[in-house]
Amino acid sequence: MAARRTDGAGADRRHRAGADRRSAGNPPAALTPEQARARILAVIRAIPAGQVMGYGQVALRAGLPGRARLTARILGQNDDPDLPWHRVLRSDGRIAMEEGSAGWREQSQRLRAEGVVVENGRVRMTATDPAAALDAAVWGPG
Repeated sequence: MAARRTDGAGADRRHRAGADRRSAGNPPAALTPEQARARILAVIRAIPAGQVMGYGQVALRAGLPGRARLTARILGQNDDPDLPWHRVLRSDGRIAMEEGSAGWREQSQRLRAEGVVVENGRVRMTATDPAAALDAAVWGPG
């Protein structure tokens, strides 16, 4: 049996062909920071009054799975008074600010004003993801 050559032009063609097949199903190039920020803010703006989401859920809905910390950082830099930032909580339903702080009290008050039950700085996260309502708000009826 003859030895197979792995160098030369033939190997280059085979390598390129394999790379082309692999890249065909890959997602588009990474988002710019501005695009990621815009997506996250759009998801937060679409959370209906009286509902909450976790930082990770927001990131996932924005197409950025695993980027909960990015969501938190963007919220921390927010200067839009109309952004419903108070509807975003930790995954276990806790308010992420220091208990008793002015921000903690404001978030609790805003949530309660929307009918959300807050007990000891925690909201009971529902087992059902509010994705259906959120998707309808962002993308329209399915």
